[in-house]
Amino acid sequence: MRPLYGLLLLTFRELWAKKIVLGLFLISSLVLLVVTFALNLDVVEGSLEGIRLFGQNAAPSGEGAEAQTQMTLNRIVVTVESVVAGAAYWIGILLSLFASAGLFSDVQAPGRVELLLSKPVSRTQVIVGHVIGVWAAIALLTIYLMGGTWLVMSIKSGVWNPRFLLSIGIVIGMFGVMYAAVMLMGVWTESTALALIVAYGLIFISMVLAGAGEIASVLGPVGRPVFWGLYHALPNFTEVTTIVTSLSKDQAVSSWYPLISSVLFARRDF
Repeated sequence: MRPLYGLLLLTFRELWAKKIVLGLFLISSLVLLVVTFALNLDVVEGSLEGIRLFGQNAAPSGEGAEAQTQMTLNRIVVTVESVVAGAAYWIGILLSLFASAGLFSDVQAPGRVELLLSKPVSRTQVIVGHVIGVWAAIALLTIYLMGGTWLVMSIKSGVWNPRFLLSIGIVIGMFGVMYAAVMLMGVWTESTALALIVAYGLIFISMVLAGAGEIASVLGPVGRPVFWGLYHALPNFTEVTTIVTSLSKDQAVSSWYPLISSVLFARRDF
């Protein structure tokens, strides 16, 4: 257990030394500041009288204004949370992959890997310790950003959407899925650039696979099973976006299959 703990600390130190954690933390903090000061509520004698978003009045007026104001507030909160969740999913994961992709290549550098393996640790422990360290760091940053957004919006508005918290786990999990692809290519090729190209290529392919129903219908008897095989074998990064959005908007999830198949892809990689 102690060797694994030491490898975790080593990974955290590398992330900090390369300013990866600091950079992502500053970006997350900036987003939280914007969210904190974007929404202002006018409450008079315990009743919500007005809503200002980025300084602009967003509250309806006229007959039934109070009920409409509450509905508008609910929509604003849901919209802000879904935008932050979508940004954390797409921009956050892409940035995190780009920032952390080179770490494992550094571990495999001649001289360093021999030094690590000269200690009482196995290759498996080195890989597991590195993966858990990177994953834990990104998880903490994701919780800080999305959890902070949820708390700020909920406390300021009184609109609590606990299902939004589930999307945090999905963002963290999908980062793990895509980082598994980066790790696999990094081990095979020892090339950070190629590992990133493959990971981003899988994301691009998932955009095509998201239209599986329409595309498969126009393919021939040979192309159709090949296409569906890719759909079930590769991570459905794009389609998982709909799950994140549904949870952020407190809506029912139509299908969990894209997430399940993506997690299975990561298990095959590891």
